[in-house]
Amino acid sequence: MNLFSFEQTKAVYRADFSFYASAVIMLSATLIFGAPYGSRGKVALLTCVGLLGWTWLEYVVHRFILHGVQPFRRWHAAHHSNPKALICAPTILTGSTIFALFFLPIWLMWDLWNACGLTLGLLIGYFGYAVTHHAIHHWHTGGSWLKRRKRWHLIHHHAQHACCFGVTSGIWDRAYGSLRRII
Repeated sequence: MNLFSFEQTKAVYRADFSFYASAVIMLSATLIFGAPYGSRGKVALLTCVGLLGWTWLEYVVHRFILHGVQPFRRWHAAHHSNPKALICAPTILTGSTIFALFFLPIWLMWDLWNACGLTLGLLIGYFGYAVTHHAIHHWHTGGSWLKRRKRWHLIHHHAQHACCFGVTSGIWDRAYGSLRRII
């Protein structure tokens, strides 16, 4: 197994979902049962801030890194060429990035509970993105929200000019003008 391959085996692809689902559950339990009573409201608010921050981060990474910076652009183009392939960023890359760029600096600048709260929000967002993106390409559904996300993402994959970068939300495409009218 190549830890830095973007096309995954079924087992490795599924393990990524299991890893992030477990991380969300364990971090949630840690905060629910371990956070000091007086800081729980603040930690809950920071979790919401982390989740909102994820939507922006998802947009920025997709628009400017996956569509702009090599070798990520080439790897992402492989996904566009074969959207049914089990292509995702390796767990070791995403997990270490979240730890090194978010959790650790926040912990060092603030405290453990705040770092856990913000990171939990990011992890919930990332896991939601991963499940949504997988569902868009692999599930058949009657749900109206997922149908809208599928339509949005099809426009992203097939537009002449790159647009519609948000997978879980279109808020940042609207804010930054990178959306094409969906009729």
